[in-house]
Amino acid sequence: MNLKIKRLDHHGIVSGVIEDLKIVSLLDQYLPQDDKQEITPGEAVKGMIMNGLGFANRPLSLSPQFFTNLPLEHLFREGVQASHFNRHKLGRTLDQCFEFGCESLFSLVSGQACEIEQVDKTFESLDTTSHSLTGEYAFDDEDSDENVIKITHGYSKAHRPDLKQVVQKIIVSQDGGIPLACKNWDGNSADTAIFKARSKALVDEFRKSQAPKYLVADCKLYHKSNAEFLTKIQFLLKNPL
Repeated sequence: MNLKIKRLDHHGIVSGVIEDLKIVSLLDQYLPQDDKQEITPGEAVKGMIMNGLGFANRPLSLSPQFFTNLPLEHLFREGVQASHFNRHKLGRTLDQCFEFGCESLFSLVSGQACEIEQVDKTFESLDTTSHSLTGEYAFDDEDSDENVIKITHGYSKAHRPDLKQVVQKIIVSQDGGIPLACKNWDGNSADTAIFKARSKALVDEFRKSQAPKYLVADCKLYHKSNAEFLTKIQFLLKNPL
């Protein structure tokens, strides 16, 4: 009798959650498909999520090695092989995610997850935080891509003004604190500018909602340059004492 032993570890739980939230089918709905593909973009993203939770310190080119001893027929489907998660497929999928918009994909996945799990999104909280970084981060305006985030000094909410940083904007649901949208900004970005950009985008989202929705934020949300958008949505501000 021949036996083949493969390790499942925690990957069965991760795969089950991804399937329950229908993330693979959602991504395949928005990312380009190839008739000759061995795995879909959604399956490639699922593989990278699993890889990141168990093989995080290895380069992308070693992903097939990570999947070698896993029961892929249970984690994915019949016919999926470790070699299908090669750097070319994963690289193309990452490019497709970037071209579509990573923030937009994140919001789509989060929105679907909230709908499946019946998360109440009546109240959405908007805020920013800063992430301090160590090391040298040279930045050349002439050679940089316009989408590159500038790692630089700014107002540090981590109380480390000596370190360079990036600023992250995030919206979460009051029910469960589920992240609904997030975006990274330059380290010296001001909350007023970030809130203005987000409020403009929220107008259409709130209008499409069938149920009443309220945006919760601190007092920096309200600014004269932002007032025209705030008049079109319902919001609550937290004023300092």
